[in-house]
Amino acid sequence: MLLNKYYKGKIEAGCDEAGRGCLAGSVYAAAVILPEGYENELLNDSKQLSEKKRYQLREIIERDAVAWAVGIVTPDEIDKINILNASILAMHRALDQLKVRPEAIIVDGNRFKPYKDPADGKTLPSTTIVKGDGKYLAIAAASILAKTYRDDYMNELAKEYPQYDWLSNKGYPTKKHREAIKQYGITPYHRKSYNLLGDGQLSIDFGKF
Repeated sequence: MLLNKYYKGKIEAGCDEAGRGCLAGSVYAAAVILPEGYENELLNDSKQLSEKKRYQLREIIERDAVAWAVGIVTPDEIDKINILNASILAMHRALDQLKVRPEAIIVDGNRFKPYKDPADGKTLPSTTIVKGDGKYLAIAAASILAKTYRDDYMNELAKEYPQYDWLSNKGYPTKKHREAIKQYGITPYHRKSYNLLGDGQLSIDFGKF
């Protein structure tokens, strides 16, 4: 089973994001505070779980968590501040919404920016953990929430733009997705700062949508 805590004796929030490598759609992040001593042998990195298992675990996480929240950064914002900054901003937005204030933060990956508690302006201690979503329960829980809520969002966008196969690829750069961009141009949800065609060129008709 994954570890319960990194910071002993502190209210700890785990954070992770979903959608960083996508060509389209917002980036989502979640923050989760789990109870002290919490155990759940099923929790793991969302990428290691089936879609059905992720949605089953989302219900369990939302029921059991002391607090949880999801933060979103739009494609327009991604284009303005870059995806790394957008991913961190999405985590900060998730942390801002927590009903219980954390005293420390653990983050999946190796990059994060200091987070100040909006209530008192104090910078909370934080630690980045490479592959943390496979090591700590709260980060795994955050990865599941970020992934499933982003999938829900992309499934809705797919109804509006079915030709890009977002139901299957969720905005990631699959061959079918890139072929659709070549054929139909881009949508308002595509990230214009990305190499959308995958050939080193940004030669796209931005006026089609």
